[in-house]
Amino acid sequence: MCGIYITNIPYEKEEVLDKLKSIEFRGPDNLGYKKVRDVSLGHLRLSILDLEERSNQPMTFEHFHVVFNGEIYNFLEIKKELIDLGYQFNTKSDTEVLLFGYREWGVDIVPKLNGMFAFAIFDTISNTVFCARDRVGVKPFFYFWREGKFEICSQLRPLINPKSKLSDESISMYLDCGYVPSPFSILEDVYKLPPGNTMLIDLSAQTKTISEYWNLKPVKVSEISYAEAKKELHELLIDAVKIRLQSDVTIGTFLSGGVDSALVSSIASKLSENRINTFTIGFEDPKFDESKVAAEFASIIGSNHTETICKSDDALTMLSKFIEVYDEPFADSSALPSLLLNSVTKKHVTVALSGDGGDESFLGYNHFDALKKFNKISRIPFFIRKFIAFFYNENLTKIQPSTVNSLLKTKSSDDYSWGIFTGFDSLQKKHYKSWAELYDNFRTYSTNCFQRIADLNIKLWLENDSNVKVDRASMAYSVEVRSPFLDYRIIEFARKLPVSYRYEEGVKKKILKDILTEYIPEKVFNQPKRGFAIPLNQWIRKELKEEITLELSDDFLNKVPNLDVSKFKKQLKLHLENKTDYTFNIWKLFVLAKWYKEFKM
Repeated sequence: MCGIYITNIPYEKEEVLDKLKSIEFRGPDNLGYKKVRDVSLGHLRLSILDLEERSNQPMTFEHFHVVFNGEIYNFLEIKKELIDLGYQFNTKSDTEVLLFGYREWGVDIVPKLNGMFAFAIFDTISNTVFCARDRVGVKPFFYFWREGKFEICSQLRPLINPKSKLSDESISMYLDCGYVPSPFSILEDVYKLPPGNTMLIDLSAQTKTISEYWNLKPVKVSEISYAEAKKELHELLIDAVKIRLQSDVTIGTFLSGGVDSALVSSIASKLSENRINTFTIGFEDPKFDESKVAAEFASIIGSNHTETICKSDDALTMLSKFIEVYDEPFADSSALPSLLLNSVTKKHVTVALSGDGGDESFLGYNHFDALKKFNKISRIPFFIRKFIAFFYNENLTKIQPSTVNSLLKTKSSDDYSWGIFTGFDSLQKKHYKSWAELYDNFRTYSTNCFQRIADLNIKLWLENDSNVKVDRASMAYSVEVRSPFLDYRIIEFARKLPVSYRYEEGVKKKILKDILTEYIPEKVFNQPKRGFAIPLNQWIRKELKEEITLELSDDFLNKVPNLDVSKFKKQLKLHLENKTDYTFNIWKLFVLAKWYKEFKM
């Protein structure tokens, strides 16, 4: 897990090193730099495989020079294939396997890779830079492009300069989602390489070509029996965990009170020769706390368990770190306890397995229940629902008004699914729709509305929210997080299963729960999902009230492009008076204000 950098902009060596030092937390073990012709390559290394200097980067073989971030979990299989072809290796790293593989197969190496990765390879003979990003966007990839000049980095901060301009359209996307979805960034001329894509930069022709090598496909539901599906999925999970246990440093797991992390931790415990280390975050508020359940899981699987209770002050002290490492506006407040969890984990291990990705493929989020409710309500003719909504008084309830209005005023299940991710209660004066069209094909993947929302989860939310949260929070403390559920084989297998195997009569993640019973008694894990959340709605009214009021001044709000200021101020007032809940909208603007200040925008 590292940080990569490559550019043909004529920066001095010290300028490149300063850029990398601004994100040094991504790889504190070595800062590498090399200039080849007019191309500067830089690398920050967090040593996981082959801890020797020989595996430092940038790495060179013949006329190929690579900077690589991530892990290739099946690198030993590919290495054997290359050895059979006559290659001789000088390191034990997956970086050298990638480099030799590109030398042998060119772009065809990428589909062979099972892992999380973002890399760039400069070929001095063809005068090209070949880049790739993993299938579901676990590893970040930002790039600047203008008239043949490029600059690539694992994070946005090194690409920001006094000439950088904010993108008004991207700010509107952020107001919708709470993040800026790929391929866009908050800045003009800076983009994200989409997951499952490669990019070839031809330095001579001054062109770039982006090509897709993987994507979700229209679903063809398998006729597999439930028993066989459970058996095959269990075997896949065991292998996905096994290949993620390869490391030359100590490994642990994140363990919450949920099914996904319990299953990953249970399998890892069975596969490991030694007792595994497990880590959990608890909360003082019992509505959010899963620590007691996690402790019971740990006792059953026999792990060395570390529990940290997150108090209000603990999470709030993470605010400055949050703005530092999430260097693009990002409004998922669970990033705060994620930072705290990784700060504790780093004291014990450098690599941690997590359960991220299970909810997306196996229909675990609460919005699947919300979609089920919508399907029932949508049987009422739309004109009648609109009529009811017209008389609905938002001040009679303390839930967010859009929760009720959305059920009444949304036409179709797909529109409702889209609203879950982009908000039903827009703060924008004008709607930008071009970006949304890039994700709108989720409607074509399946005839089942639950599978369609799962696919939107994977394509929109997973890459742009969940993966960003985990990458930045872990890298902030130089921890590598590996997620077996993000193995593309599991994602592809799950999508072919009948929805009823995963979500039946309101039972979420049915098949995962049935597998987990082989490790942990059902009465222990079959409890309401609390999620990894903090009581932010109350913090806004108490601990953060003064700071939020100060940051969200008229002066700031009037500078935000396309923001309906009067509507937002009304929402803020109602929230502070404890009449309604507008937590997400308030937090989005608060984070944006902090970001403006941090980067002097």
